[in-house]
Amino acid sequence: MGSSYKVEILAQEVLAKFWSTLSKVTLHYTRRDGRSEVLVREVTDHGHAAAVLALDPARKTVLLVKQMRIAAHMAGYGQAMIEVCAGLLDGDDARTCATREAEEELGFRVHDLREVAHVYMSPGALTERVSLFTGSYSPEDKITTGGGVATEGEDIEVIELPLAKAYAMIASGEIVDAKTIILLQHAMLA
Repeated sequence: MGSSYKVEILAQEVLAKFWSTLSKVTLHYTRRDGRSEVLVREVTDHGHAAAVLALDPARKTVLLVKQMRIAAHMAGYGQAMIEVCAGLLDGDDARTCATREAEEELGFRVHDLREVAHVYMSPGALTERVSLFTGSYSPEDKITTGGGVATEGEDIEVIELPLAKAYAMIASGEIVDAKTIILLQHAMLA
């Protein structure tokens, strides 16, 4: 499936740089029908990430995290977000990142990491690609209380649920995070 459009970046201006880099991008875009135009877009880059759904195959449970997400809060979602654990690659490969985040956020070592997909969560504005994994755990794999890294501002509650209950929370609107929905649906189909 090759693309039938053409893009030439004419200019890129950094508007802000802190945790992410916000750029104003001016591009020459040739449409599929051959017409051309100049477009201006804002693009946010904060690096790529990895996420892992920890599953206990014997007990049919999952480990999820619950935390405040400021962007969702500002968009009107006034409660803690329930998600799979995830984090930025920070120079690591996706598999290493997923393992690290499970240990930091969940307090568990995950095993048998299986790659599910590499997805763009909001490709109209973010460069971030998230590598999605599933991994197994058991109660014996607990190494810490989890909760994230306090010095990074993380305040994470770890929750363990039956897989079927977590999946039902999608329909009830209790789980609205896209990466979590994808991984829970994948687990239900597996």
